[in-house]
Amino acid sequence: MSLFARAFSDGDRLEVAGTPVTLKVNGRARRVSLRLDRTRREIVATAPSPRRLSEAAAFARARAAWIAERIAELPDAAPIHPGMTLMVFGEPVALAQGTGRAKWLPATGEEPARIVAMGQGEGYARAVILMLRKRALGVLSERTAVYAAMLGAEMPKVTIMDAKGRWGSCRGGLRGGPGSIRYSWRLALAPFEVADYVAAHECAHLLELNHGPKFWAHVRALVGDARGHRAWLRAEGARLHAFGGA
Repeated sequence: MSLFARAFSDGDRLEVAGTPVTLKVNGRARRVSLRLDRTRREIVATAPSPRRLSEAAAFARARAAWIAERIAELPDAAPIHPGMTLMVFGEPVALAQGTGRAKWLPATGEEPARIVAMGQGEGYARAVILMLRKRALGVLSERTAVYAAMLGAEMPKVTIMDAKGRWGSCRGGLRGGPGSIRYSWRLALAPFEVADYVAAHECAHLLELNHGPKFWAHVRALVGDARGHRAWLRAEGARLHAFGGA
């Protein structure tokens, strides 16, 4: 069966120029289009209706050169190794090699904070990421507690994830118990103000499980104008997700 005769469904995936392409239906779209998802490092081919998904797939294949160019523009993977200095919630943290279990050493005087871990290659990287996950859990749990209290909501359960498509997610809320919030550990690599906005954003979902006017009113009440923070995540998200790659 040829490509043009094949029937596709919303969410189907194919590969073009070595890049994943996800087919999506958007009833509000007026035409077939392509866009780069920088965080997932993939292309999204959108069609106005399911019957035009085959057209979206054909359009993606016809734009193979454009797709290859967009992927080539993305940040290269950034392997983790001793001697690196990371910015963790906006503060410098040096990576060092040592013995024993990985540990976080606070800043002292003019010396920055350090993560000390043993091993090399993937083993060293896993140990560093474990420390970053713990740091992210501590900071984001603290900010969640602040914003939940400001909203009059019960403190949700906070966990850390490594999702490619979102920086946070919220389930439940005021009407159904304490709820739960999950954050990407990679927020630890963002400026504190940006990560803090994500905490406020997810806490606002404890009261409004949508992105309507009431939801954004809660966000503005917590952190003011958040457009700059959202723009930072759009611009820098791919770099954060490239961190730790081979």
